[in-house]
Amino acid sequence: MAELSVNIGNLQLKNPVMTASGTFGYGIEYADFIDISRLGGIFVKGTTIQPREGNPYPRMAETPAGMLNAVGLQNKGAQYFADHIYPEIKDIDTNMIVNVSGSSVETYVECAEKIAELDRIPAIELNISCPNVKQGGMSFGVTAHGAAEVVRAVRKAYPKTLIVKLSPNVTDITEIARAVEAEGADAVSMINTMMGMAINAEKRKPVLSTITGGLSGPCVKPVALRMVWQSAKVLNIPIIGLGGISNWKDAVEFMLAGATAIQIGTYNFIDPTISIQVIDGINDYCDRHGFKSVKEIIGALEI
Repeated sequence: MAELSVNIGNLQLKNPVMTASGTFGYGIEYADFIDISRLGGIFVKGTTIQPREGNPYPRMAETPAGMLNAVGLQNKGAQYFADHIYPEIKDIDTNMIVNVSGSSVETYVECAEKIAELDRIPAIELNISCPNVKQGGMSFGVTAHGAAEVVRAVRKAYPKTLIVKLSPNVTDITEIARAVEAEGADAVSMINTMMGMAINAEKRKPVLSTITGGLSGPCVKPVALRMVWQSAKVLNIPIIGLGGISNWKDAVEFMLAGATAIQIGTYNFIDPTISIQVIDGINDYCDRHGFKSVKEIIGALEI
């Protein structure tokens, strides 16, 4: 067997395979299907400082080779997470990472501080694709200035591993990536969902209540792969690649493009055992190609 461990800043992963926020609940929901402790990490669903109801239904739609979602960060808030969810997940033998969201710099910081109090949560993933209510609703993550502002503030307040999840809905992903690295991000994860929409032609109405939503699944993989490759050429911090990974080969492609680790998202809904299959597939790939460590394939794309 190849050595599969990798590092994201100070975070050690037993292997590079993790699950994406919003697609894997709090991890325990999948425990009947797989040994979740085999995973390199689990990114739990988005958490905000205050409870959120989410968007009205319908808020999910199937698309060719993917899906649209507009769930709207439905959750019971950071305090509820600390009191009720954390005790159930803190002893799972893997990296439990909380996806943190906000509507202002202040709410991001408050949520990060609350999660920092939890000993067995070694990292957070900052979702900067959220709309900044104080700046007219534009997403923090679509400008270098907005991304830098929120990362700078959270970095001052949060002492553990800080991963920043980047939005693909930008002209130049490397500009945003460099901005968050400069403000102290320990790693970036990319990509978040792409903006899309679906229309019911018979009713002449949008399918989603919010009209637009986030597109994910195999259809976004080529875009995600390109953005990881571009960013890997300019960053000195690790990249966690995600976007349309549905098998071990997809995962290996992201690592060849420069990702240190990967997340599996939408495909968890199709096959709840996919993450374990990907771990085994990466190991088999390394064995077949004579790699002693999975680290040897990171950025090994030959141009």
